[in-house]
Formats: sequence, structure tokens, C-alpha cells
Amino acid sequence: MSETKDPEVTISEQASSSPPPSPEPLLRVSGLVKHFPIRKGLLQRQVGAVQAVDGLDFDVRPGETLGVVGESGCGKSTMGRLITRLLEPTSGKIEFEGRDITHLGTGQMRPLRRDVQMIFQDPYSSLNPRHTVGTIVSAPFKLQDITPEGGVKREVQRLLELVGLNPEHYNRYPHEFSGGQRQRIGIARALALKPKLVVADEPVSALDVSIQAQVVNLLDDLQDELGLTYVIIAHDLSVIRHVSDRIAVMYLGKIVELADRKALYESPMHPYSKALLSAVPVPDPRSKHKRERILLKGDVPSPISPPSGCRFHTRCWKATEICKTQEPPLMALKTGHQVACHHPENAPDQAPESSVVLDTAREAIELVDVTPPAAAAKAADAAGGEAGPAGTEGTGKE
Repeated sequence: MSETKDPEVTISEQASSSPPPSPEPLLRVSGLVKHFPIRKGLLQRQVGAVQAVDGLDFDVRPGETLGVVGESGCGKSTMGRLITRLLEPTSGKIEFEGRDITHLGTGQMRPLRRDVQMIFQDPYSSLNPRHTVGTIVSAPFKLQDITPEGGVKREVQRLLELVGLNPEHYNRYPHEFSGGQRQRIGIARALALKPKLVVADEPVSALDVSIQAQVVNLLDDLQDELGLTYVIIAHDLSVIRHVSDRIAVMYLGKIVELADRKALYESPMHPYSKALLSAVPVPDPRSKHKRERILLKGDVPSPISPPSGCRFHTRCWKATEICKTQEPPLMALKTGHQVACHHPENAPDQAPESSVVLDTAREAIELVDVTPPAAAAKAADAAGGEAGPAGTEGTGKE
């Protein structure tokens, strides 16, 4: 009897202890490429291409926030416009809720516009100055031929109140508002049709620092209240850390690292991620930790003719011959932590056979001491105490 029951108990225990299945991704991107052709001459022949996005693979789960960071020109904004289908991909695949939307036409995309919306970077140019706020926020209803319950005006006023604006400003024009208020209008317009996915392209970079936190907190509150899924593009690592669940680091059209927020900030694996994080200022002057900033010398290579192999090898202090010749694949070195690097940080070397550092790598960076005064003084005291016997250099006496 007991022998027949034991397997059942074991199976039931395993079933109860096994983790719940992860939800299907809301958005899945595979091999996404966008090249902008360069044409010259009378016949406009193509003589090259700007490789803005060159092979992206990632997914976004329902209810999460994926942050995308990188230097200017790395392809972040192009990627955002591709997944919202404001741009036509050169190749690759974009799936939304399991449906392939890569090459849908304007008419076929119209119903999906309700579920995928975008918040643009510049609130000054993304709002028509000739239209009132009411006309701007109600535009999605007219384009989709939808009449909200209670009427369009009432719904627009509700949206304005939702984003922290006065509903009575319905008849005002954009020039009557500040930059932060204009961005709130853009957010209200994006939320009008109750979308499932919102792509925010640097939503606070054009705003005053004192207003940025308010808009970021607003996006956070709206996500909790409406169950939104975000893809937030930014170059400010402190903003991304505050709002993101997972973070993708882009460099020259490619994702070089993809990990959850805690793993990336505490233990970055790609040298480029480490250099970016070293530039984040620590606002506490009483901090007792010694810090060095990694200054990458030289400019980002041109996306018209990117370097062979790993695209970061021209500015990497760990670059070897294999980095120059072979492109590292984006692979998981830890659970949920993907990195594209032959010689990652905080992880086993993926190419131990290639150990001779290139001559260019030796001059690729410069270390700058950015230790807060309190930590510097403590380090100086410790050094002085060790340098001489007690009562001399360690105490400041001769």
C-alpha cells in the first residue's frame, strides 16, 4: 500500500514545488535589422548603408518594464520605432501577442495601434501647436472611430486628470504649458486607447532635472494602475535603474548585455556596461567607497562601416585577437543574464586561448579617481598609518 502511494505523493510534491510557468512574452523580437541606404549620383545608386540596428533578439513580458540604454547613435530610438512599426524593418521578425506584425501594411496595423503606443522624446515638437489639448488627446478616438462612454470630452478630461493636469485646460494650446506639462499631455494621448505596450523614447531627457522625477514617478504609478508594459529608452542610467525590471545595453546597433536590474548594476559582465556604470555619479558625499571612472577614449565607430568581430573591441581594454576577428554571440552566462563578450567581467573567460591583449587596448581607456572626499580622506589616513610607525606619519606629527 505504502509503495503504491509513495510515487503519488512524490509527484504531487514535485508539482506543488515546481515554479509556475512563465507567461508568454507580449513582444518577441528576433534578428531585427534596419539599414538606411546611402544613395549618390543622378541615378541615386546605393553606395552603402547606415547599420542603425543590426540583429536584435529580446522579448518583453506582460507587465514588466524593459529599459534600453546606450550612447547616442547606438540605435535605441530606431529600435523603438521598429517595434511600434513606425519604421519598416530591413529583416528580422517582430511578434506581438504571438502574431507576426513585421511587415503588416498601414490598414492591417490600424487595429493594433490601440495596443501599441509611443511616447516621444521631445514634448515641444511632438504636439501640434495649432491644436488645443482636447483635440490632441482626442485624436486617437477619431482615428480609430471610437466613442468613449460618456463622450470624448469627458474621457479626455479624465485622462488629463489621470496624468496630473487640470481637466479645465481642455481648450488651451501647447505653448501655454511647460515642458513637463507637455510631456504629460503626450502621455495622456498615448494612454487614450488603453494600450498594452507603451514604448517611451527618452521621455524625460528634454525636461528639467527637477521635473524628471515627477514624470518618471507618474509612469511608474500608471503602470501599477493600468497594468501597462513598458519599453523605456534612455541614456540616463539612474532613470533606468529606478523604473526598469530588466535592462538591455546597446552598442553600435547590437545588444551587448541583457539582465535584470539588480544583476546588471551589482555585477556587470560586459566591459562597456562596466564603463557606463562607472560614470553614474554617487550623490552622497559621505560615501566611504573608493571609486574610479572609466573614460573610454575615442569616438563610437561609424555605423556605416562598423569594426569587424566585436564592435566594442576598438575601445575595450580587454580586447584580444579573437575580439577583432570573431563576433561574440549573445548568450546566457548566468540564469537570466545574457552577454556578448569573449572576455566578460565577473564571469569565466569564454576565450581563454586568446590571452594576448591588443596594443590598441592598452591605450583604450583612462581611469579617473572620483572618490568622494570622505572616502579619499579615509584612504589617505590609512595609507599614512601604514607608511610610518605610530605617532609619526599616521598621526600627522613629525
